[in-house]
Amino acid sequence: MNLDDLVAIDVHTHAEVSADGHHALPERLMAGSAKYFAVTGDRAPTVPAIAEYYRQRRMAAVVFTVDAEHGTGHPPVPNEDVAQACAANADVLIPFASVDPHRADAARTARRLAESHPIRGFKFHPCLQAFHPNDPLAYPLYEVLQELGMVALFHSGQTGIGAGVRGGGGVRLKYANPMAIDDVAADFPDLKIVIAHPSFPWQDEALAVATHKPLVHIDLSGWSPKYFPPQLVRYANTLLKDKVLFGSDFPVITPDRWLADFEKLDIRPEVRPLILKDNAARLLGLTGSA
Repeated sequence: MNLDDLVAIDVHTHAEVSADGHHALPERLMAGSAKYFAVTGDRAPTVPAIAEYYRQRRMAAVVFTVDAEHGTGHPPVPNEDVAQACAANADVLIPFASVDPHRADAARTARRLAESHPIRGFKFHPCLQAFHPNDPLAYPLYEVLQELGMVALFHSGQTGIGAGVRGGGGVRLKYANPMAIDDVAADFPDLKIVIAHPSFPWQDEALAVATHKPLVHIDLSGWSPKYFPPQLVRYANTLLKDKVLFGSDFPVITPDRWLADFEKLDIRPEVRPLILKDNAARLLGLTGSA
């Protein structure tokens, strides 16, 4: 991966379909999120298609699926599929993995994946996986991630998954309060953490955690920048300028749409390259230091 050739690093994109056509979520949740986000393109592009999409835009992308079989009853897209497809497109793709904390072998599985593939982090979706991030259930898993220098990326706030579906598709928002991540950051002080999304309705909590804990970052995915709350923009411009990351939530939000709206946002010129590329390159160890 040639960083000098890249205009941006998108730290939040989803692999929604496996090599053999298995989807990451049950159909009712896939369809519901497509409606919620008004998706007009392919709701589930393959990983090679994602690579070509970002290659055309001179961007890199972090790609992951979500292992939420305990919470949804739906088998995940295999992490191996994602890792292997990313490895074949390493000029633009960076693989993350996902392991359901409810799995009895979660910690061993995470170690095996991290040691056998060029994985740089793990994605958690507490709402789908039905766990509070500070549940001791997940602590053996975090121990492995901290030891191996992995990034732990947590969904936070409201989710488009289940939105508008009867009963929210059984997805419970209570798990997505970022204050639970504060406990994780305190108990695992060397674990690199990303709080994903503007954390509605807990934006101030997310800003407090990221300001207080040195290795906690915030990605800006899942929302168009024109809807960002003013305090998020203020902190991104100042106290958190080195800890805020560009993320789109592709394929439900495209980087084209996100970047067009970001261009209109009141972000200082010297801060823009930090958010779009430099902060992510440092966090992911792409610059020689994380």
